[in-house]
Amino acid sequence: MSLFLVNRYLGEEDDGSVSRESRSQALLAKLQQKAKEKQKQSLTEQRQQLPEEQTVQQNVRKKRKADKDSSQEPQHHKKRKSEVVPLHVLDSENHDEPVKEEKKKEKGVNETQRKKNQSDSSVEGLSDTHVTGRDRQEDTAEEEAEEAAENDSTEKTSAPAGFTVVGAFENKPVQKVHRVLPQWLAQPDVIHRDIKSNLVPVSDISGLCAPLVKKLQNNGIQHFFPVQVEVIPAILESTQQGLLIGCGGYKPRDICVSAPTGSGKTLAFVIPVIQVLMKRVVCEVRALAVLPTKELAQQVCKVFTSYAEGTTLKVVMLAGQKSFAAEQASLSEHRGGVRRTLADIVVATPGRLVDHINKNSGFCLEHLRFLIIDEADRMIDSMHQSWLSQVVRAVYRSGSRSETMSIFKRAEPAYVTAASLSPPQMPLQKLLFSATLTQNPEKLQQLGLHQPRLFSSIHSHSSTTPAEYYVPCTLSKKPLLILHFILRMKLSPILCFTNSRETAHRLFVLLQLFGGIHAAEFSSRLSPGERKRTLKEFEQGKIQLLISTDAAARGIDINGVKCVVNYDAPQYIRTYIHRIGRTARGGKAGLAFTFLLGVQEKNFLQMVVEAGSPGIQKQVVKPENLKSMEARYEQTLQELANVIKKFTQKLFYF
Repeated sequence: MSLFLVNRYLGEEDDGSVSRESRSQALLAKLQQKAKEKQKQSLTEQRQQLPEEQTVQQNVRKKRKADKDSSQEPQHHKKRKSEVVPLHVLDSENHDEPVKEEKKKEKGVNETQRKKNQSDSSVEGLSDTHVTGRDRQEDTAEEEAEEAAENDSTEKTSAPAGFTVVGAFENKPVQKVHRVLPQWLAQPDVIHRDIKSNLVPVSDISGLCAPLVKKLQNNGIQHFFPVQVEVIPAILESTQQGLLIGCGGYKPRDICVSAPTGSGKTLAFVIPVIQVLMKRVVCEVRALAVLPTKELAQQVCKVFTSYAEGTTLKVVMLAGQKSFAAEQASLSEHRGGVRRTLADIVVATPGRLVDHINKNSGFCLEHLRFLIIDEADRMIDSMHQSWLSQVVRAVYRSGSRSETMSIFKRAEPAYVTAASLSPPQMPLQKLLFSATLTQNPEKLQQLGLHQPRLFSSIHSHSSTTPAEYYVPCTLSKKPLLILHFILRMKLSPILCFTNSRETAHRLFVLLQLFGGIHAAEFSSRLSPGERKRTLKEFEQGKIQLLISTDAAARGIDINGVKCVVNYDAPQYIRTYIHRIGRTARGGKAGLAFTFLLGVQEKNFLQMVVEAGSPGIQKQVVKPENLKSMEARYEQTLQELANVIKKFTQKLFYF
């Protein structure tokens, strides 16, 4: 037993092959190599330790080592000078102290070897808790190697030398995200907004045929507005080689137009479409104009019919003005078992259009050349009706005649290749028009535009835009202000907008009870015939005040509107633009007033400024100007309350 201990103390192996000293050096080198690898890994995967945390960890480690030295048993064996190193024994009582997982892994190999040695000692009669000097020396070598490696890592990681410290929290201002638009949206073809200063004689437009020039002059049109000067030649250019093939054999680019209300957008697509279709031989539906309301469809149909007069072109409207059977009969007929189309140009609303696509077998769109989408921003918002996808399917639907004549075969557009261009097919060109065309690429993507080209007006203040004012008021004073504008300021005719048909009807009844004003209501409460008659009387000057919902805010050209009043403040800037666009049309002057409550002023004025408005002025109506009407107004309010009460009781009774 003593010989065994002496041999272990002197560092002699049982088999005499390798010395204990060389083994310790090999172990130390191995630990140093692992420490270097651990250092490289920590630089890329672990967070940078703060210097204070590292100092605390070192102090804890030194304190732990000191505790181990104090609790160490006295040594009974004298060591050689070559092996004199501090001895540290890991106390089994100190396992509760926190130890890093990395250090445990590095000690794994040595712990296994130590347990084996302790097992060998027990065979010789030694206790399991008896730790020899060699074990302590190896433990010391391990800990010193680890400490040296960690200190080396601390020295290197404390100076990152240009690396960003991960985990450092600093208050940095968030950078504003800048909108990036597609090139065709960011760099449009500019249309001048000042109409009077940019008029061009009709005869100066190249490519316009003589019959249309003469018809324009007969209708009193001697000059084209800027939007017409830019858009008409662009559409005609895409049809230089006829209907069946685009310029150079390629599909023509789709055209988008964003111009102010009253700038002549309707004539910008009516004139070129009429000129192109005048050359057709067989009657087929080759132009389809889709509009959001019946009134707009009726107005556009009227313009198409006016300029198609004297030609063989036929214009049909599908807006529910007639029965479905009557509209079906106007689209096609059967003679000798063969279907014959009766319409070249169709003007429709989305709902009625979808009905004919699904239920009318005689409605064929396989030869459609132009798809015109007026009031495009509103049409995009109503895309949930899926009218556009159904139109596209009807356009590229394979029919019996298309299969027999290969030149009329049409396939849905795909990537431009030599195979897709041969044989050539009639292209479908989309023409979009709106006063407030959205610049949201995600919404425009729903339209499936092909290499679109945008014509957009620049915002510049001119005498053709309405003079814009806002009037601070309270909710109860709004009707009094309307009375003041008509009876005192003599502003008539006035087009007054509300946000709901209930508000429009209540204001209409109140003004009727007050008396002295010729007012009318225009909303979905009226039938199409009643609305048509009301608009006609308003244009003739028989109605001083037309109280309307946003049904009359888009596209409808109402002659003689001198003043627009926003009785209810619009919630969106595009609604405001469409409303005030009902006046100051075609280069004429006009006024626009908006009634604002105190809580609405800040948001509304900010919305108008952000939209690039040249400025909206404040107009204050003094209380003494309304005082003479207050007694009659209070009496009218009481009468209105009685009318509403009787009407409610009547509804409850039925």
